[in-house]
Amino acid sequence: MAFPLHYHLPALFSLLVFVSGVMADAEFTLSKASYYPNSDTKGTENGACEYGTFGATLNNGDVSASASLYRNGVGCGACYQVRCTDPYYCSPEGVTIVITDSGSSDGTDFILSQHAFTGMGQSADAGAALLTLGYVGIEYRRVSCSYPNKNIVFKITESSHFPYYIEFEIWYQQGSQDIIAVQLCETVTLKCQLLSRTHGAVWATVSPPTGPLYIRMLFSSGAPRVGDQKWLAPTNTIPQNWTAGAIYDSGVQMQLH
Repeated sequence: MAFPLHYHLPALFSLLVFVSGVMADAEFTLSKASYYPNSDTKGTENGACEYGTFGATLNNGDVSASASLYRNGVGCGACYQVRCTDPYYCSPEGVTIVITDSGSSDGTDFILSQHAFTGMGQSADAGAALLTLGYVGIEYRRVSCSYPNKNIVFKITESSHFPYYIEFEIWYQQGSQDIIAVQLCETVTLKCQLLSRTHGAVWATVSPPTGPLYIRMLFSSGAPRVGDQKWLAPTNTIPQNWTAGAIYDSGVQMQLH
């Protein structure tokens, strides 16, 4: 027996809504998350990315360790939207975190700071309830980092020794691309030297070039768009007599999505 079309419309509409919801969430990956038990409103100052105290307070303390997303340091500074999946406690927006450390716990993809963990809740009370659970189901996706009114800066580490060895971290990386290569260049001859990622977010070289210097960074969108790469050169230079512990503003910011 054939039914008029209007009899099928409610069911068809419900099916479309369901399919749309599945497609909308298709970019999220299901996983689990826990939190640093010894953290308060900050992350750890001993993270594998080697950010130190900066990494503990970066992004207002909404930071995380991750084993699978650390990627031998390439993932340092990457941002992710993380939202827990229990509708009773969890907000639909979740929280945006920055990767500052490597680690996992009981098969989790994220070990969040307590500030970030409670930030997934619908309210302060819901966030506190999440802490008592300690271990929750989540979904996550890569998103663009945003640091308004801040340029990329280079922090010369205390391990550097002028003029024989330079080592630095890259802070405030906006966008959603990875830094996969770094060059240290002379401003006069324009001769560049390819650096090594020693660990985490730290780049270094022995016998660096002399004179005023600038740092070129190669950004990549990664797979599957491996061809989407771009070099970024700062407008400001590192002085000839650079010093360990100093922070130098690049004067530029990459905003790629």
